[in-house]
Amino acid sequence: MNKVTWAVVEGEPATLDPASSANVITPNLCDNLLKLNPDFSISAGVAEKADWADPVTFEIKVRSGVTFWDGTPVTAADVAYSLERNRNPKSQWYASFALIQNIEVAGDDTVRVHFSAPDTTFRDALSGAGGAVMSKAFGDKAGDALGTSGTGLMCSGPYELGTWKPGSEIDVIANTHYWDGAAKTKNISFVFVTDGSTLTTALTGGEIDGAFNVPPGSRDALSGKGAGRLVVGPSTASYSFGPASSTSAAANPKIRQALSLAIDRKDYIHTVVQGYGYPQKTIVPPFVWANMDAKDIYQKAYDALPEQKVDIAAAKKLVASSGVDTSKPLVLAIPAGSKELSQTAAIIQSAAKQIGLTVTIDERQPADFGALFFDASTRAGVDFVATTGYLETPGVLGYPQLFMLPAEMGGVFNWTDYSNPTVTSNLQAARTATDPKTAAEAFVKAQEAFAPDQLQITLAGAYQLTYLSSKLTGVVTSVAMYSSPWALKLGAK
Repeated sequence: MNKVTWAVVEGEPATLDPASSANVITPNLCDNLLKLNPDFSISAGVAEKADWADPVTFEIKVRSGVTFWDGTPVTAADVAYSLERNRNPKSQWYASFALIQNIEVAGDDTVRVHFSAPDTTFRDALSGAGGAVMSKAFGDKAGDALGTSGTGLMCSGPYELGTWKPGSEIDVIANTHYWDGAAKTKNISFVFVTDGSTLTTALTGGEIDGAFNVPPGSRDALSGKGAGRLVVGPSTASYSFGPASSTSAAANPKIRQALSLAIDRKDYIHTVVQGYGYPQKTIVPPFVWANMDAKDIYQKAYDALPEQKVDIAAAKKLVASSGVDTSKPLVLAIPAGSKELSQTAAIIQSAAKQIGLTVTIDERQPADFGALFFDASTRAGVDFVATTGYLETPGVLGYPQLFMLPAEMGGVFNWTDYSNPTVTSNLQAARTATDPKTAAEAFVKAQEAFAPDQLQITLAGAYQLTYLSSKLTGVVTSVAMYSSPWALKLGAK
């Protein structure tokens, strides 16, 4: 197939830098050291071997014959450079790199990563953008402009970055020398369509060939006669909202608990995701431990968590005892164009009103909304941020360590300076335990403490909805959309 047009419903990314952006484009450009498979298992990638040599030394052997788009070989120095970038606390992957003492280039094809303690999250991170490999020579020259529309990047993935027309599209071209086999489609044009109605019309009319995360409310139109296929798949996605600063009333746990009690999850699932979701008791989706050694421990503890029930009277009491000035509105930020998050904001607003709180909605364009997660100055005046989140890699610690650990330990989204000694100590124990049972038991103790705090108020887990035009075949709909080169599998019937 010569060309496919694919919609990016989240909007245009500010950067393609894997350390600073989660999007569907970058995984098709930049290979990871390890590969995340559709069933959430991990296999070899650019690293033909990547595992622990001893409890505190991780050894990576680079696959021979892998080259960047410009033809230069991928070396251990490039791998070390790429990993070092995630040791910056500004990286979204910093949590899995916080225990690293140093990264050693031990030869042309070998990298050794030395840790202060064992870290069970590190290998998993290498199957996501935390393991994305980039050219050191290109990166050194690009500097802070790396990944932007004016500079681009240099990777070894199945597609090369072609033209980036800001505000319009990003074109990628098949890498004919790709080490893992040529892509079935020569060219993909990623277009930015955040409005659900516009997207549905473009999909059913054949203007756009496919998209992840299509609007649940458009399922009838997208499944109609003559249209393409609407494919429902497993996902780690969840709809949630959380506090944006330590000085806001949203940082008060009683306010968060009250809002959680005021929202009807069953009604939310019916209204917002049209039934393509399920109640999720806490920030960690059950899907992630399905293949883990101690899955029974995780499941039993999750089942023991209380069901999330509506209790307006209890919510009002929490607000009354919170000490918060309820005359001051709480500002909720959402991305413009997302019908689901617009409906989410309306539901939160209505629930808040029932318990004596006022919520105003701050709708931001995709690039400005994305900046909230990486630039603290953009969160000024914002109390809550509502979003659809994804876990890109396996493991139960992916979300908790980002939101609940101190910033210096990897809590890059811990905007309230949340600190609970029980949570911190047990998350760290789970992270450093080499025995799966010990790790699971420590995580459960942390979960017992952080689940009631409602630091991130989870409204529902969601299934993934992918649309494929009738001319397409071969796409695997999976949780790995932000970590695996799914476009490699695009083909024509």
